[in-house]
Amino acid sequence: MANTDSTPANGAQGSSHIYDYNSSPNTRAAISQKVRILTPVYKPGQEQNNLLYQLGVCSSFSADFNRSVEDIRGIGFGDQIAERVPGVSDPVDVSIERTLMYLSNGHQAFGFAGGVDGPVRTLQHHRWPFDIEQQLVFSSIADTETPTAVFENQQGLRDIDFSGQSVTGASDYYTEQKHKAIITYFEACWMTSISGANPTADSSLMAQSISAAAQDVHDLFSTYGEFLPSGNDPTIGQNATIRHNNVSVASGNDALSRSGAEDVEGSSGGVADGGL
Repeated sequence: MANTDSTPANGAQGSSHIYDYNSSPNTRAAISQKVRILTPVYKPGQEQNNLLYQLGVCSSFSADFNRSVEDIRGIGFGDQIAERVPGVSDPVDVSIERTLMYLSNGHQAFGFAGGVDGPVRTLQHHRWPFDIEQQLVFSSIADTETPTAVFENQQGLRDIDFSGQSVTGASDYYTEQKHKAIITYFEACWMTSISGANPTADSSLMAQSISAAAQDVHDLFSTYGEFLPSGNDPTIGQNATIRHNNVSVASGNDALSRSGAEDVEGSSGGVADGGL
């Protein structure tokens, strides 16, 4: 009999009742029930396996982004910071909590031949990295209000197909089972820690804590480079700080300056035209 906890079906890593779907509320706020985590699942033998499948019984997922900022000062200019320069970004680490199952452990859920599928027991047996995809799935409310035109710098916003779930009655009323989702892709990850089957006397449930180090984080579809339109760009009139107003395309009354920064008028909440 096939291992139903490690047999991909309908976009999930398994086909057992563990991977059954249900409905989620439609809200403006982003809720955890609409987040999908996809990883490679191990397939025995030499069968082609180049897809990511939704990770089941995952109780938590976290990825934190940090970097330091270095202060620049000048002797003789008093207690004044000339500039604060961003340092090199810290490496991104991912943490996942997942329930341990007899037929699918943490190694198998990330593409390694562990448990009933092979000899992998520790991190020293991992020879190849893996990818993780996070999909922040929209509600119907957000779908409706999302701009229909997707520009070149919005390629990380994608339509996600749910037709594989075969929802009852969906074919009668809904022509397409789709939501938009914001894609965050964690590329070339290596596990840095994974807990084993650690039993305790006061709890019957066993879970695995998994940490992984990602080589890169991106939206999967965009090409990154020096002129990536990333916002707060004064050269195209996005005057996010008066410190960089000298390189802004704005001029005259449209330019933000220190002398008029507190002159707030009108209904826009910003500096009114002519207020400088």
